[in-house]
Amino acid sequence: MTGPFEALPSPARLGPRDVLVVGLSGLRGRKLRAALSALGIAIGVAAMVAVVGIGTSSQAELEQRIAKLGTNLLTVAPGSSFSGGQVDLPVDADAMVRRIGPVESATATGATKAAVRRNDRIDAKITGGIQVAAAREDLLATVGGQLRSGRFLDPATSGYPTAVLGAKAADRLGVDAPGRQVWLGDQWFTVIGILDPVPLAPELDTSALVGWQAATRYLGFDGHPTTVYTRTADSAVEQVRDVLAPTVNPKSPNEVRVSRPSDALAAQLAAKDTFNALLLGLGAVALLVGGVGVANTMVIAVLERRQEIGLRRALGAHRGQIRTQFLTEAVTLSGLGGIAGAVLGGAATYAYAAAKDWPFSIPAGALAAAVGASALVGAIAGLYPAGRAARLTPTEALAVG
Repeated sequence: MTGPFEALPSPARLGPRDVLVVGLSGLRGRKLRAALSALGIAIGVAAMVAVVGIGTSSQAELEQRIAKLGTNLLTVAPGSSFSGGQVDLPVDADAMVRRIGPVESATATGATKAAVRRNDRIDAKITGGIQVAAAREDLLATVGGQLRSGRFLDPATSGYPTAVLGAKAADRLGVDAPGRQVWLGDQWFTVIGILDPVPLAPELDTSALVGWQAATRYLGFDGHPTTVYTRTADSAVEQVRDVLAPTVNPKSPNEVRVSRPSDALAAQLAAKDTFNALLLGLGAVALLVGGVGVANTMVIAVLERRQEIGLRRALGAHRGQIRTQFLTEAVTLSGLGGIAGAVLGGAATYAYAAAKDWPFSIPAGALAAAVGASALVGAIAGLYPAGRAARLTPTEALAVG
């Protein structure tokens, strides 16, 4: 068709590159406002990434500890009788446990009634929460303990008044090196070693350990163990756990308590997951607050740029193109904030993990999800301002200012 009724040309379409260029042009014209709006998004994303990163780094460290210490340690302790009275384990309880096929090693400690003091002039009631226990010579190998200094009990020392202090016991007694003496019961014992903390047997941290024979000779120990530590084959932990109580006390297995110390470390993992979920929720709230800031920025941008909108409409831009322009600005603004937040959160995680001597660990999916979530928040925040801009007619927009 020609003449006055010739058809108008189709409106130009915006390609992906054009959309990005138009969107960024609006941000470049208001750099400070855009930076402040992106900062809100960045803080929310950084908080979320840091929470996830610190949580996963902490869990990785705990999982390494569990793997190093092993999950095949079981402990046996006396329970209570039906009447609620005290029950003693057999004198040879650890020897009985060693007869179980899959058991790799078994050792024991036995609590004594002796008080421990720094010297003989301190009141016997002031023990500092330290217990004196008899210990077998193979205790450290079974529980996975390490010496901080000195030596452990052996056949040459376990029959004499010598002691090995747990980490906390040494700190409370003010003993920082072997060679010092402490008052156990009613005589001096020479400290020959100090332990590092024992994660799977924390009760040893507050103990003064003496040889089995020495405890009997000098402290009136009756020979009944109060804890039997058992290492078993990894594939047979549950089977051994089921037979430990009947093995130690065939007549009354219900009077024996069997536990798995690594379960406490596994519970710490579950507790960390719950706590991380709470902090992650707080980070999400910060991200939503940042989204509100983006929405506010875009609403103001629409009000300030009505003439630009009107001019573009007059030159042939249709509503979809105007909507896409402002929506792209909002998504770009939030996306840049999300990237900056991911970098900040990763840096904070690395610094914290390094300070704690943890392995650095951030799931790649968490970083992608954080940036994606920020872009999604930007898209939602930009819907109303973009729709408002698209609804303006050329006449309405150009009539202002």
